[in-house]
Amino acid sequence: MQHKTSWVAAIGASALLGISLSTSADDGFADYRERFEPLPHFPPIPADNSLTEEKVDLGNMLFFEPRISASGVISCATCHNPALGWSDRIPRATGHDGQIGERNTPTVLNSGFLESQFWDGREPDLEGQALGPIEADIEMAMQLEHAIERLTEFSLYQEKFAAAYPDDEDPITADNLAHALASFQRTLNTPNSPFDRYLRGDLDALNEQEKRGMVAFVDNGCAACHSGPAFTDSNFHRIQVPGSTDVGRYEVTGVESDKFRFRTPTLRNVGVTYPYMNNGATETLEEAVAIMGTEMLGREFEEDKIDDITAFLHTLTGEMPDFEVPALP
Repeated sequence: MQHKTSWVAAIGASALLGISLSTSADDGFADYRERFEPLPHFPPIPADNSLTEEKVDLGNMLFFEPRISASGVISCATCHNPALGWSDRIPRATGHDGQIGERNTPTVLNSGFLESQFWDGREPDLEGQALGPIEADIEMAMQLEHAIERLTEFSLYQEKFAAAYPDDEDPITADNLAHALASFQRTLNTPNSPFDRYLRGDLDALNEQEKRGMVAFVDNGCAACHSGPAFTDSNFHRIQVPGSTDVGRYEVTGVESDKFRFRTPTLRNVGVTYPYMNNGATETLEEAVAIMGTEMLGREFEEDKIDDITAFLHTLTGEMPDFEVPALP
C-alpha cells in the first residue's frame, strides 16, 4: 500500500509541471526526477552583478543597517526578520513614524527566483526592488543621497564598498547599494525542503497525508498558478480578499483589467510566513486554502481536504539559510 500511495503521489507531482510518467512506478519516478530539478541553491544572477563574497558580505551588513533610514532605527531586517520567516508576521508592516502600510510584507526567502517584485510587480528584479523601501515615506523614509552620505561617514563601509566594487573610483553609490543588497538576498534560499527531498527520490520524505495533499493540490487546480521550483507562475491574478480595497496591479499599469490583480506569491515556506493575502487579514494557512478554493477555483473544500493540502504546503518549508548578524560600525 505504501508503494502504491507513493506512485499516486508521484503522478500528482508530475502533473504539477505537466510531466508524463511511464506506467512503471520505479521507471516513472526516475523519469520525473530526471526531468525536474528542485529549487536550486542560487537563482539566476544578472550578468552585470555576479555574486562575490565581498558583495554578499556588504549586502549582509546593509540589510541590518538602520542608519539608512530617516529615524536611524529601521532596517530591511525590521520587516524581514530572520526569526520570523524573513517577514514580520503582522498583517501590514509598521514603518517610519509608526505608519502602517497597505500590504502584507512578503518574505525575501527565495525572492531571487521571482520574475517580478512587490505584490503589484512594479519592479522586475531584486536590484530594482532594493531601494524602494529605503525611499518610501511610509517605510524607511530616507532620501538616497542622505543614505549615501551616512554610509560614507564610516571607514569600514568605505573599505567594504571598495572591496566589493574595486573598479569604481567612487564605489559608495545608490546603484552599488542596491546591487549589494540584492546580492545578499539572492543567497537567502531554502532548497532542502521535505518536498525537494521527495522530488530527488526519497519517497518517505512525505507522509501519507502530505502525499494526499499533494495530489489534491494538483487535482483541484492549485498548481495552475503555483507551479515550478518557486511554486509561482509570477503572473498576476484577480482576487478580492475580505477586507481589502487594494486595486493591486492597476496602480502600476492603469489598465482597467488589472484592477485587483496581484502577483502570485511563492508557496515556499508558506507555513512560516503567516498571516496571508495582500492585506494580511487571513491568519491561518487552513483559512487561506479555503479562501483560495472559493475565490480562485470556485470550490468549497471539505475540512479533510483542507487539512491534507495544508499538510502538503508545510512540506515546502526548507532549511533556513546560513547568515550572520553583522557587527555594524
